[in-house]
Amino acid sequence: MTEAASIWSISGEELDLSSGVLVGVLNVTPDSFSDGGELTDPEAAIAQGLEMVEMGAAIVDVGGESTRPGARPVAESEELRRTMPVVEGLVAAGARVSIDTSKPGAASSALLAGAVIVNDVTGFRDEAMIEVVVESDCGVVAMHMQGTPADMHIDPKYGDVVAEVEAYLLERVDRLEQAGVGRERIAIDPGIGFGKRARHSLTLLANLDRLARHGVPVMVGTSRKGFLAKVTGDETRAGQDRATGITTALAYTLGARLFRVHDVAKSRDALAVAGAIVANQ
Repeated sequence: MTEAASIWSISGEELDLSSGVLVGVLNVTPDSFSDGGELTDPEAAIAQGLEMVEMGAAIVDVGGESTRPGARPVAESEELRRTMPVVEGLVAAGARVSIDTSKPGAASSALLAGAVIVNDVTGFRDEAMIEVVVESDCGVVAMHMQGTPADMHIDPKYGDVVAEVEAYLLERVDRLEQAGVGRERIAIDPGIGFGKRARHSLTLLANLDRLARHGVPVMVGTSRKGFLAKVTGDETRAGQDRATGITTALAYTLGARLFRVHDVAKSRDALAVAGAIVANQ
């Protein structure tokens, strides 16, 4: 098993990653690929987020803009309308909240409301996003995505997907550090399914140890992604969640320590079994 980061500094807290950390995916959008429209009511979304915490999620990741293939951007004002009541409600109830956004205003507002992590699928390409997190002590997640949600699915190409994603993420870590974000606050995400064909996602998952060796936490988000159904032939939600649990367990053995999931319970159990096996190596 590869050495992996054991601590992540988020808003002054040192989060223990040694046993793996589950991040509940809470989409408050009408058009997300898996659960669009299910949680557009703030009270329902808050209740779902708190249920995720009860099931074992250490963090709830709130997103107000769909990043499914072909998705179009939404106005910042609309994103704020969707996310802020949910962020505020979860924080008030004592949950650790991550804001999934690439918009500086949305990130800043969520941090002011008590969010402790900014998760940016564009990898902080926008310098204004870097300025927001520099002014905070929040945790940050920089993800790799080829293209944009609107076009990333059209014809993604790589010479060496592992080397290219690794180089991009390390460059992002360096840029954040140069700007004043402590390395202990940075996590990286290879962006499974974001501008990647099924074979690219599978290759990245098989080589997560390449990313974990750099001493920053690795987040993996395979939950309900289309490539899982291509492997199993099961497109049902239950089937997707079972497959997600399997990838959670395998990714843990390769050094990933953060896992974005919809079904927290299934991945919680998979992670517990993987951790027990690894502890007895």
